[in-house]
Amino acid sequence: MSIDECKCEIVTQSNQYNHKQHNNAVKVYKKSLHRLAILVPFRDRFEELLIFAPHIKQFLDKQNIDYHIFVLNQIDRFRFNRASLINVGFLEINKEFDYIAIHDVDLLPINDELLYSFPNKGPFHVSSPELHPRYHYSTFVGGILLIKREHFIQVNGMSNKYWGWGLEDDEFYVRLKEAGLTVIRPQNISTGTHNTFKHIHDRNHRKRDMIKCYNQREVTRKRDRQTGLNNVSYKILGTITMTIENTPLTVLNISLMCDKMITPWCECDKVAGSKDGKSKEKKKVINNKSATGL
Repeated sequence: MSIDECKCEIVTQSNQYNHKQHNNAVKVYKKSLHRLAILVPFRDRFEELLIFAPHIKQFLDKQNIDYHIFVLNQIDRFRFNRASLINVGFLEINKEFDYIAIHDVDLLPINDELLYSFPNKGPFHVSSPELHPRYHYSTFVGGILLIKREHFIQVNGMSNKYWGWGLEDDEFYVRLKEAGLTVIRPQNISTGTHNTFKHIHDRNHRKRDMIKCYNQREVTRKRDRQTGLNNVSYKILGTITMTIENTPLTVLNISLMCDKMITPWCECDKVAGSKDGKSKEKKKVINNKSATGL
């Protein structure tokens, strides 16, 4: 199913605004001591989103978590940049949300022992190496990570240098470690790597962008002290609030900017399939027409 086939209820739409004008229009529907913003980096994954949204609602409603889902939809011509999208999402959410979940759209928790409560003692890695279906190395912090607002600010968010797939989480782990933040992981979980999460990514249908060009391989294996939350460059081209199977969520249509003096690998010839390095693929903007399936 494509975006154009989705029959989703549209609630509101905002006009275009830039990165200096943060969105504080999201209302919180539950009264709670803590409020969770679920940040979902996204591009052309609508089939997974249709599964993810109602699943997460059902899962978190059991825990009485006060939350809202933000879909961070990258619509520019550049390669996917998960970390930059998370930085943008963090800047755009209402400050009433005092912690975030960095959440892959294709990873669904299926064990109710996994808690999404406020990570008071430090970043809480829900999809720990002992439980994740694919990644088991000790410094892994990808998949699903809960972190307090002040801790994310303390480490200056995530690096903006990671265009394409992989390694941004490993660099983020180094930031957490250097800041003296201990990553907490679930304990005494009754399930393991095969039955704690459902991984809905189809590797044959959606291949990972693992191309390396220019000096990307060398640069992205080092700690990034140049970029982060304080200098992510972007524009918001639209904000849509919709409902998928009674699950309210907010979609931010995000256009990231790339400084090719710093990260020329935001476009690689092999990825774009053209000599000038510009992708011919049209990225999907989620808007009134696409979401209502007119």
